[in-house]
Amino acid sequence: ILSDPDTISRGFVYVRDSEGLMHEVNRLVTDTARRMLEENVSQWNVMKQTLKDALGQYLYEKTKRRPMILPIIIEV
Repeated sequence: ILSDPDTISRGFVYVRDSEGLMHEVNRLVTDTARRMLEENVSQWNVMKQTLKDALGQYLYEKTKRRPMILPIIIEV
């Protein structure tokens, strides 16, 4: 992982009022990605689905909403 994740929210929560939530989302993405790399998961579709599932569950627990989650992974 070369850089921190970038989270963009449109119409889900007001980012300025939810800075703590966005920070936790980024931490969860980083932790989940590192865990998958340690487990040698290399299939893009598995990585994206795992990230969507982890984020979806976390955001539902915190907000009781189910936003659309579009993970974009860039390989260098």
